[in-house]
Amino acid sequence: MERHIITKSHYLYNFCDDICYKSKNLYNYSNYIIRQEYIFNHKFTGFYQLDRILKEKNQVDYRRLPNQTSQQTLRLLEKDWQSFFAANRDYKENPSKYTGKPRLPKYKKKQGRHIAIFTNQQCEIKDGFIKFPKSSEKIQTRVKENLAQVRIVPGGNCYIIEIVYQIEVPKKFSEIKNAISIDLGVNNLAAIVNNIGLKPVVIEGKIIKSINQYYNKEKARLMSFVGGRGNSNRIISLTEKRNRKIDDYLHKSSRFIIDYCKENSIDTIIIGNNPGWKQKVSTGKVNNQKFVFIPFKKLINQIKYKSEEKGINVKVVQESYTSKASFLDSDNIPEYKVENNEKHTFSGRRIYRGLYKTKAGILINSDCNGAYNCMRKVIPKFSLEEGIEGVGLHPVRLIPSLRQSNKGNLINFDKIYNTF
Repeated sequence: MERHIITKSHYLYNFCDDICYKSKNLYNYSNYIIRQEYIFNHKFTGFYQLDRILKEKNQVDYRRLPNQTSQQTLRLLEKDWQSFFAANRDYKENPSKYTGKPRLPKYKKKQGRHIAIFTNQQCEIKDGFIKFPKSSEKIQTRVKENLAQVRIVPGGNCYIIEIVYQIEVPKKFSEIKNAISIDLGVNNLAAIVNNIGLKPVVIEGKIIKSINQYYNKEKARLMSFVGGRGNSNRIISLTEKRNRKIDDYLHKSSRFIIDYCKENSIDTIIIGNNPGWKQKVSTGKVNNQKFVFIPFKKLINQIKYKSEEKGINVKVVQESYTSKASFLDSDNIPEYKVENNEKHTFSGRRIYRGLYKTKAGILINSDCNGAYNCMRKVIPKFSLEEGIEGVGLHPVRLIPSLRQSNKGNLINFDKIYNTF
């Protein structure tokens, strides 16, 4: 996917603003029709019926938008309702998975904007430019062929044009041979261990902590001027800048992980993750804020779609008790269950921040210990004797960069140093 950020000074800003405003109006108008029918008659108005109603009524925003763009907005609305119905069914069977009962899809804000989608039948690539339908506007692109769609995504004080194209995806490996396991965290964004005898790697997480720390401090200062109004253009701009910085760092980190896998013939990525961990975390006000402000799900999704391009399998496992169990002592790793109050004992324990001490007194990086235990959940027979000899206990810390090195390596690091 190719992305273009359209600021207020860009020649396409007014075009994007107008299209997304009409898309929002159409979304709300259509959502009203569906809600009324569902609330009073307990019936759902699907895409084809809704499309016919809007054509018969000659609805103004439906008519002013390009035809397929209007239909794409309706399909997005239908998808939101289908997600609501699926969540509602699941809620009745597993209410403990949710923080509350699923609600009907809401209306967009009156002065808000909504994503607009153009299909590959509407847009054409010519002389390195993509031309938009019902308009003379166009945007330069590096995409040559296999265009899938073009999306205009509202971003507060800017718009993001996403040019989506198709690529040939290689066949995935059927069995696990070479694998890495990732433990996600705050100070260490990702602790990466492997089963092929390489030294573990830790991606620095304090970069995101620093970005969030400045954001929280500056936002609090600006909020003191805003008072009860709750928002301002400067706060919106600050939030956008913070989000772009974090997105950039997550993309660099996920790209490093994928390139690392390709360099070392890795066929499987194992990621530790706990559903709802941000809602249930209780580590104090300051630490909670640091943890919740790190978009781990976004990082996982980036790793997933980038690994698909390279034919690498991704397995997400529950990481309950992986930080408490001792990998070197081959402790049993139980599954966490809300209704189970049983207490578990383990051979080792964490003695300092970042250090785990085994039963035999061996010190291992605590995040690496957690990552190795995540690997054991997928590869039960994996142990220290099977491919790791000492080098797997203490990692190298790095900050990933996308700049090419003079030696032609895939990744050049801004900063590398040893840690525990």
